[in-house]
Amino acid sequence: MRKVAVVGVGQSVFGVRNDVTLQELAWEAVKEALEDAGISQKDVELSVVGTVGTRGYELMPSVVVNEYCGLVGKGPVRVEAACATGSAALWTAYTAVASGQVDVALAIGVEKMNEVDTATSLAVGGRAGNYLWEFHFYGTTFPAYYAFYATAHMAKFGTTEEHMAMVAVKNHKYAARNPKAHFQYEVTIEEVLTSRPIAWPIKLLDSSPISDGAAAVVLASDEVARRLTDTPVWIKAIGYSSDTSNFTRRLDYLGLRATRQAAEMAYKIAKISPGDVEVAEVHDCFTIAEIMAYEDLGFVEKGKGGLFIAEGQSELGGKVSVNLSGGLKAKGHPLGATGLAMIYELTKQLREERERGRQAPLRKYIGLAHNVGGTGHYAYVTVLTR
Repeated sequence: MRKVAVVGVGQSVFGVRNDVTLQELAWEAVKEALEDAGISQKDVELSVVGTVGTRGYELMPSVVVNEYCGLVGKGPVRVEAACATGSAALWTAYTAVASGQVDVALAIGVEKMNEVDTATSLAVGGRAGNYLWEFHFYGTTFPAYYAFYATAHMAKFGTTEEHMAMVAVKNHKYAARNPKAHFQYEVTIEEVLTSRPIAWPIKLLDSSPISDGAAAVVLASDEVARRLTDTPVWIKAIGYSSDTSNFTRRLDYLGLRATRQAAEMAYKIAKISPGDVEVAEVHDCFTIAEIMAYEDLGFVEKGKGGLFIAEGQSELGGKVSVNLSGGLKAKGHPLGATGLAMIYELTKQLREERERGRQAPLRKYIGLAHNVGGTGHYAYVTVLTR
């Protein structure tokens, strides 16, 4: 297997993007990524488009995306892994380069989620697990799934609503400094705690928004990467796993087994430990998800995730600087783009291209992206280094 580097990244502005079509939205990210890498479409040998596509009007979105972006003939595949679709696109492009099949690959993630109303979006999301058992009979929606985890974590470990609110406050703080974030404003603990209940204890401000957005990453082999840039960001490992579709067959509701297994794989391949990670983008679709991620990724022992946020250990300059982009919670969560937007942010961090107040202090130059599909139906953990 060859070494693979990130040599170009791009991201659109996240939000309600009624100003563009799906393919125009994708082009915003692709154009930036190509320019960042210093290449053109003719240099790309493989285009992988990641999009869930369940809330939009295009039934074959990769076709129109590749055509509009000038990538006809480059894109034989579209991938989908629910909310982890962007990471599935990255993994597919990565393996093509690492195996020697191609030297330059482009991973694109794009989603237009606001083509349907909120009720329809929730109904579609509720089908992401086991449709017949959970949604058809019980009407379970995504906030309800994570409410199971939140209440179990609270009962077992004493995690509080205030701990969850602290995650929202932190991530909004960094999103307010991110010009590409969906929610570019700060919130208070009181505002989070008094926001409208969605599925107790999850409230409106504990939840990620319904976002439109796109992100793109250019990958290159070792030889090509060194010709293109003086600051390649190396993919040291991509760990992956999955869990049962049926929620009732999970081992427990205190964390995500798929995350733990994906992290174990990634740490082993990269030959690092959780303590080596300095900056991370984790999957905080709801605030409890970030608290569980601290634990499942090994940043803190099981049950101590609430204390981790309360002590400021996930703040800028803490033990691990987590979600300096604003995370899914405030940057936004366009399903197909999320995993690649994490790579966008970490690449900028590892190149030390972020502005003051959002640039992580680095010594080892090790970053981690944690992307979950569904409620742990899929999980990818990617380790990046300079």
